[in-house]
Amino acid sequence: MKKKSATPKHRQSFFAGVKESRALYLLMLPSVIIFLLFTYYPMYGVIIAFKDFTPADGILGSPWVGFKHFIQYFNSYQFGLTIRNTIVISLYTILVTFPLPIALALMCNQIRSKWFKKFFQVSTYLPHFISTVVMCGMLILFLSPSTGIIAKLVGILGFELPNLMGSASAFPSIYVWSEAWQHVGWDSILYIATLSAVDPTLYEAATMDGASKWKKMIHIDVPALLPTATIMFILRMGSVMSVGFEKIYLLQNTLNSSTSEIISTYVYKMGLISNQYSLSSAIGLFNNVINLALLLLVNQISKKLSDTSLI
Repeated sequence: MKKKSATPKHRQSFFAGVKESRALYLLMLPSVIIFLLFTYYPMYGVIIAFKDFTPADGILGSPWVGFKHFIQYFNSYQFGLTIRNTIVISLYTILVTFPLPIALALMCNQIRSKWFKKFFQVSTYLPHFISTVVMCGMLILFLSPSTGIIAKLVGILGFELPNLMGSASAFPSIYVWSEAWQHVGWDSILYIATLSAVDPTLYEAATMDGASKWKKMIHIDVPALLPTATIMFILRMGSVMSVGFEKIYLLQNTLNSSTSEIISTYVYKMGLISNQYSLSSAIGLFNNVINLALLLLVNQISKKLSDTSLI
């Protein structure tokens, strides 16, 4: 009678795979170490959300206060304001900037002239490389009601441009559509790469059957993009509560703060300006938990509806 091995077969196969690919694992090791040191190790500092942290006492020496700072945020006037503004701007951004790269990729795929296709792609990619600070400076200069280029063009037509940067109602649209102009071209790269992998014989067969360009797009291109678009949508929904801090903070002023004050800007003001480190950590932790819950929820829904998911 043969003696059973003490090590299960799946463990043996795992260690055999590691041994066979040890060179690749060694190359990956520095990245893993850096990731652990600078991403996971500092996460222990999140415990200050449950303490009355002071730099003098340190993280471990500060007294525990439980959910005091969470309750403080939930009961504050800024809770409803920051949650509402964050969700409105984030959903508005997804509504505009998620379908546009797909539409741009579908349109680019129909261009047959190679030189024009390259020119079109490069011209839509370039705004992505404009820094956030420069982009905000451009918006403030262009939309200035007194010296802005848009104000002058509108003035030629006999109209007067209102102070859009000081308008609370206009702020979400300024943010979202400037984001679209800057990043839609770059975001379309993934979809263009997906379309380039479609089997050309599918188009040839559709042409022989008399299908128009529109029908080819609907029945070949769109189904090819669906898996990629689903994954990207799941990732976008997982960051609904994480609107870009830098751009909003640079465009924010006292006149538009009623719609521009979001969670990330409030965390910055509480933590680094008001030195309320525990409160800002509690708000940030709450924000991350909501993002994680949304990510898992949307991923689960996608898995049930289309069998496409992250995990």
